[in-house]
Amino acid sequence: MVDSRDPAGDQMKHWKEQRATLKPDVLTTGAGKLNIMTAGPQGPLVVQDVVFTDEMAHLDRERIPERVVHAKGAGFGYFEVTHDITKYSKAKVFEHIGKRTPTAVRFSTVAGESGSADTVRDPHGFAVKFYTEDGNWDLVGNNTPIFSIRDAILFPSFIHSQKRNAQTHLKDPDVVWDFWSLRPKSLHQVSFLFGDRGIPDGHRHMNGYESLTFKLVNVNREAVYYKFHCKTDQSIKNLPVELAAKLSQEDSDYGLWDLFYAIATGNYPSRTFYIQVMTFSQAETFPLNPFDVTKIWPHKDYPLIPVGKLVTNRNPVNYFAEVEQSAFDPSNMPPGIEPSPEKMLQGLLFSYPDTHRHRLGPNYLQIPVNCPLRARVANYQRDGLCMVDNQGGAPNYYPDSFSAPEQQQKYALESSTRISQDVRCYSTANDDNVTQVRASYASVLNEEERRRLRENIAGHLKDAQVFIQKKVVKNFSDVHSDCIQALLDKYNPEKPKNSIHTFEQHGSHLATREKANL
Repeated sequence: MVDSRDPAGDQMKHWKEQRATLKPDVLTTGAGKLNIMTAGPQGPLVVQDVVFTDEMAHLDRERIPERVVHAKGAGFGYFEVTHDITKYSKAKVFEHIGKRTPTAVRFSTVAGESGSADTVRDPHGFAVKFYTEDGNWDLVGNNTPIFSIRDAILFPSFIHSQKRNAQTHLKDPDVVWDFWSLRPKSLHQVSFLFGDRGIPDGHRHMNGYESLTFKLVNVNREAVYYKFHCKTDQSIKNLPVELAAKLSQEDSDYGLWDLFYAIATGNYPSRTFYIQVMTFSQAETFPLNPFDVTKIWPHKDYPLIPVGKLVTNRNPVNYFAEVEQSAFDPSNMPPGIEPSPEKMLQGLLFSYPDTHRHRLGPNYLQIPVNCPLRARVANYQRDGLCMVDNQGGAPNYYPDSFSAPEQQQKYALESSTRISQDVRCYSTANDDNVTQVRASYASVLNEEERRRLRENIAGHLKDAQVFIQKKVVKNFSDVHSDCIQALLDKYNPEKPKNSIHTFEQHGSHLATREKANL
């Protein structure tokens, strides 16, 4: 059995081997000295035993607030440009074919806590940090090309519905399905989540998508909208429901282990990086809202454009330092990349850095894994918790007369967005939530995949109350006549349900109050 141990299991052995003939370091306290003191060989501790107080005080503070979402995942590597897209963007990461940029990549589950199983049905987070010459560029996404909501104000409610019940602290199907049933905009994401790709076979065999929309700006200040896609080169692989459940009990860190093992043995995961591009004029004539994250841009109209390769070839040296403290933020955009008017994005531009300030402190960008590797930071931010580089005696105000940092026009926003509409709360209750879901169900999935999708939905939905089941069945009946009602009747034979009729008019089953909640 010892001979069959893998690199993850032998980490401590490898650490010792790397030290070779070095003598053990002298044990110290955090301040660099060692004092051990008791009152007699069997006596009690004394207050001046700084070894004890140093050790215990540090242990009491070893845990930082866990991420609300995206609690697991790790990997480092590089991005290499294989195709020229400088006509779209002047960002230095795309400067020339063959250019390599160091990256940090986080793969993760979304709804579960840090100790949750990797093989539960859940969207899987996919985030990349590019350490460019102009500062860090962060991409944040999932293994799904769409999202459950399109208005950022619903993000807290959505996350609460996926977490634990406020009283029982148990996962609650009533809460999960009640939220989804009252917001048909989630149909697209739910149909993806309960399909085969809802349980990927580890982090290596899933794609990564940025459902958010950004702008690319070239040297001529010409801008286009774009979305990125990272397609796994290892091929898409998913876990059967039964095997995923077994792994959840026997190997809850399956995805984390699989990634670590692959990298440690030289089987480096890679992905091909693509973008979709939409011009401003195309956005104006797009039949749907081009900034709706519950929708995709059809590939036949907006084909994938290859850009480069993303390779993950290094495991973290220390998980806490390089993964738990890593902070990915879509507001980190170097010149050549800018935000779009998308509502979801606009909300997350605040939410992401704010949660990092809560978890890691106001100077989280000075933590090595978050600090720019290829750019020098010079600004007027000073002091605060965990300050490392306070920029010496440089002026801490602007403007000044003492050669402190000045605004460089080339780093300012290069494009503009014209807005001339009224400022008010707009309802999207009557938006089309069905057409793209119906097309995916009928044309992308084969019959076996459709069958498994219906069974997966029914298998999870059966634990919700009957009135919630009926609303979900109605929503999916609007998508296609293949109703999941029969499967639910099989699970709940003691609870006969009235047949639910399908209506052609989209949204006709929603009460006025429900529409107001969309």
